[in-house]
Amino acid sequence: MIVSNLHRIPRALTRQVFVGPVAVGGGAPVSVQSMTTTDTANAAQTLEQIRVLADAGCEIIRVAVPTKHVLDGFKQICANSPLPVVADIHFDYRLALAATAAGAAALRINPGNIGSFVKVDAIIDEAQSAHIPIRIGVNAGSLAREFDTRQDMTLPQKLAASALSFVQHFAEKGFEDVVVSAKAHDVVTTIQTYRQLSRELPCVPLHIGITEAGTKFQGTIKSAVGLGALLEEGIGDTMRVSLTADPADEIKVAWEIMASLGMRRRNPELVSCPTCGRTKVNLIPIAEEVQQRLQKIKVPISVAVMGCAVNGPGEARTADIGVACGVGQGVVFVKGQTLRRVPEDQIIDALFEEIDKRFVADTKRLDADKISDA
Repeated sequence: MIVSNLHRIPRALTRQVFVGPVAVGGGAPVSVQSMTTTDTANAAQTLEQIRVLADAGCEIIRVAVPTKHVLDGFKQICANSPLPVVADIHFDYRLALAATAAGAAALRINPGNIGSFVKVDAIIDEAQSAHIPIRIGVNAGSLAREFDTRQDMTLPQKLAASALSFVQHFAEKGFEDVVVSAKAHDVVTTIQTYRQLSRELPCVPLHIGITEAGTKFQGTIKSAVGLGALLEEGIGDTMRVSLTADPADEIKVAWEIMASLGMRRRNPELVSCPTCGRTKVNLIPIAEEVQQRLQKIKVPISVAVMGCAVNGPGEARTADIGVACGVGQGVVFVKGQTLRRVPEDQIIDALFEEIDKRFVADTKRLDADKISDA
């Protein structure tokens, strides 16, 4: 997998922790997470979904451990997963202890629903012995009791104060290998909460996300707005886009958010104009087919599809490669320099011939060289 680390927005100098081999915080690239939707007891099905997500660009996977009956499956998943596995635990602290013994690379708990701190402390002790981190996940439904009913605090203040109190408790126990999340479904609440957390816990890595963001369309919009705003401010060390959709869609959206900020890019970027009265070709289906065919290419290049000479090689000259359409024809260009003119019905094929020759073929040669060197 080729991943381009473009201009990096400076992250806050947070303490670095490791979820398996993946570094979180301390200047590491913002990592992409998702969660399986399969029955954890069905290890084969869950592992197949993890492999699909890994191929899509997921770097850390979270797996639910709701009852003791899934622990055998969870152990098999941890042993065979291509990604580090985070055990998602609620209510029963004993499941966290068992998941740690089964090979979890990290735990995700909400101390607000685990119960007494005696139970939380047992989880801390087990994680400390296993040398794995804990994500402290806070949400509006499971706040620290001392803040839950406060009328003098806003929800962002309650979320941040709850997270801070939990982190302080962990620190008093000598455990600082933590990541913190404090999510809400409301974008503004989430942004305000994480801004406060970044001020009050500047050394703690933050897992960002808009929880319960909705179905694919709405959830993508809310996540792009909320996570984009935070990432642009340098807030966030790892992220999950939460969609009521195929989790592979979460991965695509997460990468596109980072690519649009110039942070990381894994796949091609399509640059296309919105069309207007100057356009003399049927541009929309051309752009849609180019977008569809680009999904098979795993090279971080920018590809332009422009509808006229005004928005052609000049305005799109920063694109790695592209096509500008005219009356019944198109001009294929690289970095603004014309390569060839082709009839309208050959525009797409000509564009992809040049992409394959100039970018994909080079990547295949590099991969072959790596294999021969090994």
